Amino acid sequence: MNEFDDIRPYYDSEVPAAIARLTKDPELLNLLLSRQFPVLSSIFSTLFFVVARPFLKHSLVRHSRDVVTVDGFQSHMTKRLLAVLERTTDSYHFSGLNNLDPDTAYLFMSNHRDIALDPAMICLGLTSVERNTVRIAIGDNLLSKPFASDLMRINRSFIVKRSLSGRREKLSALKKLSRYIRHSLSQENISIWIAQAEGRAKNGYDRTETALLKMLSLSKDANDSFGEGIEELNIIPVAISYEYDPCDSGKAGELHALSMGQAYAKDPFEDLESIQKGFLGYKGRIQVTFGTPITDQYDSADSLAAEIDRQIHLNYQLFPTNIIAWEMQSKAQIGAELELLKSQWPEENWALAEQKFKTHISAMPRDHRAIAIASYAAPVESQLQYSSQQEALRLA
Repeated sequence: MNEFDDIRPYYDSEVPAAIARLTKDPELLNLLLSRQFPVLSSIFSTLFFVVARPFLKHSLVRHSRDVVTVDGFQSHMTKRLLAVLERTTDSYHFSGLNNLDPDTAYLFMSNHRDIALDPAMICLGLTSVERNTVRIAIGDNLLSKPFASDLMRINRSFIVKRSLSGRREKLSALKKLSRYIRHSLSQENISIWIAQAEGRAKNGYDRTETALLKMLSLSKDANDSFGEGIEELNIIPVAISYEYDPCDSGKAGELHALSMGQAYAKDPFEDLESIQKGFLGYKGRIQVTFGTPITDQYDSADSLAAEIDRQIHLNYQLFPTNIIAWEMQSKAQIGAELELLKSQWPEENWALAEQKFKTHISAMPRDHRAIAIASYAAPVESQLQYSSQQEALRLA
């Protein structure tokens, strides 16, 4: 047994069996049917599922007949993704890809707004310049259902074990995870994607967790410094920006519940529903900006986190939704800054953009609106802060 068998993505040889399990998994079939036929599945429930499952299974088998490798599965999913983006975005762009060495494996570390779309957009950017896709770090909290584990591991995902309770077990799992990431990068020359923090940044503030960076250093050579061990991983910060977040109301609802002192318990299928909303909901414009490689000059997790944050915040594309939200909640004199921000979009119809954003916000429950507006405004505050710091250093 390979050391990493319990966390690694599937090999090509394991794909046909995984596909076979998926096409006959009753829970997955029921979930797909309930999403496609919500009224019928609600009214007739058990009878509907019993009658409809064989037809759906036959359709899935027919459409997946030629999927026998990981690349084949990802090629199929990429076609689906492109079709979805055509319907749910106004445009999407990538920049910074020219910074990448075609022969080097990188650890792409991005801000995290969408469970599945974030790594999917990074993979799409890489394939647009004929680079291979990445292996994707995914928490085991998303894999409570067997079919979810199969789906993710076919799609080059590896498992981050977050649900362990014992201290010794946690440390052992973190060390293995660190070894696997370094092994993928240095031994197999296969790139990795991991979010800068556990869970999505629901409040719009993107911050790198130092615990994550310390985990990455657990596998360094004993004689290497923190900086030397990190430099070997070829970390590249990536800023992912969505003009509209299809899950914004749900995130605001969770934050509101927590602000009221209420315990927030997720529905068993909530994460899967969030994945569906992220893919199928309207996103407006999307920008993915790849930063520059991290060197060995960062000798601590704190200094490294600060540099990753700096790149992500300064590379974050502020869309009109962000700027309008910032203006809506700002109480200071912001005239000059506002004009500078708006100058990034000289052809934007600002009156129309504001009306569209306010209509979007007004469709949310009243208690969620201010929280959602703040989350859209947060990237503006962060970028202004880092721009001010950078200007002060330049003038010093």
